[in-house]
Amino acid sequence: MSSRVYCVAQFLPKSGQEKTLFKVLQSLEPNTLREDGCIEYRVTRQVASPYAEGKSFPIAFQEIWKDMASFEAHCNRKEIGEFFQTYCEAEDGLAEDWNVCIYTDEPEEFDAPVFA
Repeated sequence: MSSRVYCVAQFLPKSGQEKTLFKVLQSLEPNTLREDGCIEYRVTRQVASPYAEGKSFPIAFQEIWKDMASFEAHCNRKEIGEFFQTYCEAEDGLAEDWNVCIYTDEPEEFDAPVFA
């Protein structure tokens, strides 16, 4: 059974704040990458391509975590909580909107082997 958790965290910056918000999000990478359960944590920005014209927020984190406990421990870190309070929830924050979703790669009815 796969215990990995895949997270996509998207951010819609307020007008004129995209570069600043991107830099703030980049500043979260070094400490997060030090977390034992962190496999991948990379902030990205949307670029134009005629082969990828979907709708999305312009900034997105691509995250892979060892398991749900690692993801939830990350979310409870002081630095992450302060980021959301300061840059997302505060009226003068940099983000107009955000969307954090998690996924699994395990099929719904997967018959995972049981080890004794």
